[in-house]
Amino acid sequence: MKQNIKNYCRELNIDYVGIAGIGPYYELEKILKDKIDKGYYTGLEEDDIQKRIDPRLTMENVESVIVCLFPYFSGNVENTNISKYTHSLDYHILVKEKLEKLSKMIKKEIDEFEYKIFVDNGPLVDRYLAQISGLGYFGINNNIINDEYGSYVFIGYIMTNIKLEKDDILDKTCINCGECIRKCPGEALLGNFEMDPKKCLSFITQKKDELNNEEKNLLKNNPTVFGCDICQDVCPHNKKINITGINEFKEKLIYNIDYDEINTISNKEFKRRYRDRAFSWRGRKLILRNLDIIK
Repeated sequence: MKQNIKNYCRELNIDYVGIAGIGPYYELEKILKDKIDKGYYTGLEEDDIQKRIDPRLTMENVESVIVCLFPYFSGNVENTNISKYTHSLDYHILVKEKLEKLSKMIKKEIDEFEYKIFVDNGPLVDRYLAQISGLGYFGINNNIINDEYGSYVFIGYIMTNIKLEKDDILDKTCINCGECIRKCPGEALLGNFEMDPKKCLSFITQKKDELNNEEKNLLKNNPTVFGCDICQDVCPHNKKINITGINEFKEKLIYNIDYDEINTISNKEFKRRYRDRAFSWRGRKLILRNLDIIK
């Protein structure tokens, strides 16, 4: 069945699929508790640590987790003011559609197949799942790195009641050159595979609370409206990587958000135009706030 799943993934143009066990992930629990103790939580995470380390609290009869990578790198573009992951249509929608198709293919073969799909909206830690299922390894910038596609990958997973053989963890990490640490504008990367997410420019661009002067200056000096790619762009593991083979991440691309447009349209019109874009989830007012700061 595991090989059949990988064959189905190839039919859907999914190059990387791995199987993770169902834990509980006690090693991860220690890491998460340490982050909380150090104040490295943003409030965007699942509050219940037990749900983050034990899949059975989300799906009682889960036996395996099918983890898939979705590369999205479509090339480097100059003078963009939004992160690469927001250039295409919303990855939440695109990845969920593919995982739903995969699940239906499996369901045709195994009638008792039950599943739950998550794309950046589940309780488990996506990057941890990608690591323990052998799909990539951690960078010191806290991204998961894949040798073929670098760190420009989305992660989606399927909890299922079907027991599948687990994949092995890759015995490697990034080369630890420190370039991302030196270039991180907010000094969020701490050099020990930890980060303070509250200092991350990407988080600051999505922060609902009023920005302080230090955060505003950070945006002014590194003009971005939504997200930040600096720690990925400078990473040697992202040099000479392959362009995504998933057509949906190469079509209908947007590279910039225009101040005059956002300033003149209503909140309702913003939602209508950009509801299928990942940068829209925080709403027009936040985008306009960031545009006002950097213009």
